[in-house]
Amino acid sequence: MAQDNRPLSPHLQVYRPQITSVLSIVHRLTGIGLGAGAVALVVWLAAAAAGPRWFELASNMAASWPGQALLLGFTWALFYHLCNGIRHLFWDVGLGFELTTARLSGWAVIITSMLLTGISWAIGLSKVAGA
Repeated sequence: MAQDNRPLSPHLQVYRPQITSVLSIVHRLTGIGLGAGAVALVVWLAAAAAGPRWFELASNMAASWPGQALLLGFTWALFYHLCNGIRHLFWDVGLGFELTTARLSGWAVIITSMLLTGISWAIGLSKVAGA
């Protein structure tokens, strides 16, 4: 038998990205990001327990523009992972596999995660401004 040099499974260089594959990759990346965010939350809580000086340092880091950018990204990752997880629950019971439905639900996940992030930040910023 002659050996073939073709890949045994789909390869990223062979297929063009589709919304379902891109969302799957982003789902995995947001899961990793949420794990890193959980570690950052533990560090922030440890700083609160360590005393006012450490808590002020951690709070100042979170209030800086890089800290705010990371918090915004973490918030979006949380809502994206939640929305895409709900989409996967529908898939687990056999619903939403049609191509049109899969594309629409993918866009719904993207739009809904952005809307929920915007609403959360708008509410949070209004509470900070009103305080």
